Amino acid sequence: MADAVLTVTYTGPQVSFQDGGRRGWMRFGVPASGPMDRFAHAAANRALGRPAGATAIEVSMGGLSLTCESGTVSFAVCGGGFTLDHAGARVEGWVVRTLSAGESLTIRAGKWGSWCYLAFAGEVDAQAWLGATATHAISQFGGGALTTGQRITLRNAEATPSREGPLPAPPLPDPNARQPVVPGPQEDRFAPGALDTLTREPFTVTPAYDRMGMRLDGPELPLADALSIPSEPTLRGSIQVAGDGVATVLLADHQTTGGYPKIATLVSTATDALVQARAGDKVRFVAVSPDEAIMRARRDLATRQAWLDEIAVPRGSLEDRLMRANLISGVHHGGDE
Repeated sequence: MADAVLTVTYTGPQVSFQDGGRRGWMRFGVPASGPMDRFAHAAANRALGRPAGATAIEVSMGGLSLTCESGTVSFAVCGGGFTLDHAGARVEGWVVRTLSAGESLTIRAGKWGSWCYLAFAGEVDAQAWLGATATHAISQFGGGALTTGQRITLRNAEATPSREGPLPAPPLPDPNARQPVVPGPQEDRFAPGALDTLTREPFTVTPAYDRMGMRLDGPELPLADALSIPSEPTLRGSIQVAGDGVATVLLADHQTTGGYPKIATLVSTATDALVQARAGDKVRFVAVSPDEAIMRARRDLATRQAWLDEIAVPRGSLEDRLMRANLISGVHHGGDE
């Protein structure tokens, strides 16, 4: 194995290095950061046999273009419905391919989704901060945002032809699906009926959407003497409401404490689907009990782990794949010519 060197020829906004996140530092006021869509990030890494939390590139709707200056390296792209232009071919995301010296790769937003992940069969040489390369967008601590002209070195890069090909992508998001939320912790600080409004009416994703949070447009969620509460810890997925009654969902780079009341909190595994929404998309919520939230999260995580374990297994050479495939649908009599 040798190194591969890539050059960034174009990058849109909010394209950055992200590993699994910076854990254990929130009590010191340091956000965990990490990928917006944690499942897609893990899938891109596992499809290459890499650890689920390894460093990858998070690509926004602004897109990314790279040129391979030297070496050869396999890559995977998972996440929203993005498209790839690679070596003269246009393919859909959820795929593993190999990039060789002289070839270019361009990733563009497709019909749906806001984020995708580009992982490599090699170690990304990115700056670590507090033990993680996850980029905090505001401070740029960690691996940092990518810039045009930047060179990226991949240590111990390798080509993995046994892993190449399309990946079994999860089902497309259901635009009518309701995202599960647990009421609280301050639902009693809102005016009567506010929680019912949150779970009955649709909300619209606004352009005020970044790695810190997603501001929603919809019916007002009026407060009732809620702004006098002390600051307290916040979580990814918390739906906090400012004095104007407008809801904001906290995301990967959310502040660690806050004094605005939280009317509800998304089940942890539901945030991956939410972040793939685009400005103008409708978002709906459904209230669940804490026990049901735990059950849903455990079920989702078990399903995801089984899927990640499956795609982490190399598919083998063409001969291996043919041997495993059922190419005969029935018995054919040799005399029937």
